[in-house]
Amino acid sequence: LLLLPVLLRCEALRESWQPGNYTNSTADAQRFLRDYNSTAEEVFFFSVSASWNYDTNLTDYNSNLQVSAELEEQAFTEAWGKKAKQVFSNELLDFEDKRLMEGIMLLGPANLPQKEREEYNTILSIMERIYSTTKVHPRPNISWSLEPELTDIMAKSRSYKKLLYVWEAWHNDSGVPIKAYYPRFVELSNKASRGDGFNDTGAVWRSWYESPTFEQDIEKLYRTIEPLYLNLHAFVRRKLYNFYGPRYINLKGPIPAHLLGNMWAQTWNNIFDMMVPFPDKPNVDVTAEMVKQGYNATHMFRVAEEFFTSLDLAEMPKEFWEGSMLVKPEDREVVCHASAWDFYNRKDFRIKQCTTVTMEQLFTVHHEMGHIQYYLQYKDQPVGFRDGANPGFHEAIGDVLSLSVSTPKHLHKINLLESATSDEETDLNFLLKMALEKIAFLPFGYLIDQWRWRVFDGRTPPDKYNSEWWYLRTKYQGICPPTKRTEDQFDPGAKFHIPDNYPYISYFISFILQFQFHEKLCEAANHTGPLHTCDIYQSAEAGAILKKVLQAGSSKPWPDVLQEAIGTREMNANSLMKYFEPVTKWLQEQNVKETLGWPEFSWVPPIPEGYTGDGQEY
Repeated sequence: LLLLPVLLRCEALRESWQPGNYTNSTADAQRFLRDYNSTAEEVFFFSVSASWNYDTNLTDYNSNLQVSAELEEQAFTEAWGKKAKQVFSNELLDFEDKRLMEGIMLLGPANLPQKEREEYNTILSIMERIYSTTKVHPRPNISWSLEPELTDIMAKSRSYKKLLYVWEAWHNDSGVPIKAYYPRFVELSNKASRGDGFNDTGAVWRSWYESPTFEQDIEKLYRTIEPLYLNLHAFVRRKLYNFYGPRYINLKGPIPAHLLGNMWAQTWNNIFDMMVPFPDKPNVDVTAEMVKQGYNATHMFRVAEEFFTSLDLAEMPKEFWEGSMLVKPEDREVVCHASAWDFYNRKDFRIKQCTTVTMEQLFTVHHEMGHIQYYLQYKDQPVGFRDGANPGFHEAIGDVLSLSVSTPKHLHKINLLESATSDEETDLNFLLKMALEKIAFLPFGYLIDQWRWRVFDGRTPPDKYNSEWWYLRTKYQGICPPTKRTEDQFDPGAKFHIPDNYPYISYFISFILQFQFHEKLCEAANHTGPLHTCDIYQSAEAGAILKKVLQAGSSKPWPDVLQEAIGTREMNANSLMKYFEPVTKWLQEQNVKETLGWPEFSWVPPIPEGYTGDGQEY
């Protein structure tokens, strides 16, 4: 087991951040909430700044400062949470203030005793660093990082062996070292959650959706879209069979995980060139055109900003352009995984992204800027309400805009596609590409937290971590590992959100919600014609609906926010199904003779002859 670095001694919470004295009255409860808010802005600015400094420069020194700042924030959470519990009774406050007070009373990791709190924060810091600094060494003196080299190879290479080498090396080199820390992390995280009255951490995460039937609700959503996924899977499997042959693709089995254009097989749009239904039509992947026109990171962010302002939403403040890290620096290690940051002082908002010039990254830019737009719109809410109506809302906003940006009509408008003339074949090319991105993701988005909830509640013990991971990935995604995986490996650790401890079901929800929003905004923008051709660009009416959602933050239960915005209280997949209807029909026609699903569940491909796994030939 890897040893933890020397743990840090935490100084007591500084005097100016301590709670004052209050009595159990409505006036004092409201004063307490005001005092909490102004203090929390300072404390969170301090701890977010330390996290930013670490993530943009991964050194021991910055790690110590980050852990120290986390401990100070947790000391603040503990002091104010305990004060609230000691002094105030429930009936003093109105609905909104009660929501704020209940949030303050949840202590999270601050429930842990000091030593364990230090250990919890240190483990998180170490796991994030292992993941973000892992390199693959195909030969001495050559090292490949996840971003850009490995990501690029997974997207572009069509060599079975090279893809296998990169996939295996990344999963071993990033996942295995994290395995030493993860079981202890789970123990500490669960202990903290029990301190707040929950059975385990999974229960905490599900509680954010404020629905007693949450697990059944999302299963129902999943079952609705499953037939669409099965048809996409069968089509893709057949195309891969035509390319790689019967040795590596079994038409009744799962697809080897390294052949789908992405390290985690979570989106498949990078193999669109192998799948394209009508290759003679204009290319709806505009990466080559972006490169030809000399796009760079800043220009991509300006293009995204201009879409937001065209809807009468906010522009990025000057602090955004001065403080953000939009390209990977060459002189230091950083966390490349794209993220958006709220510094809680109502003016400093930043994105950290190792941007490369691709169409896929242009969508990521819109996604991250969607988070920033949310921060800007709810910045005047109390700190406790500066969040999405539920976590899926926060992930959906930028993606809603991307649904317009990706249309051939819009790409023509911004001069990335020569012709805007649409016909059935161009439409099918476009919709298949979108399905490879959106439909392919749904089972992955669904299963990550299925795995994690079972880990947290004890159904999946550490000696079953990897086998259970692959069971779920085969069950839902219909993919299999391309080489033998055992409990010596820890493949979940090779996916950022596991070592970073970031909940994942929010992405699944956002992929459903974004189509519901899209349909409503298209209606507001007076769109006529099929849903997939809609572009809400320059519609202040669509912007006004979004603004209302964003400004509410988490001040109301999400069904209320959804009802006000789009006229329904529930998430459903109807809009998504409507959007993909033409390509759903087309896929069904292509699949008449295909097996849907993977009845040969436990099939795995053979290891290629002469494959050594040492990378020398690359």
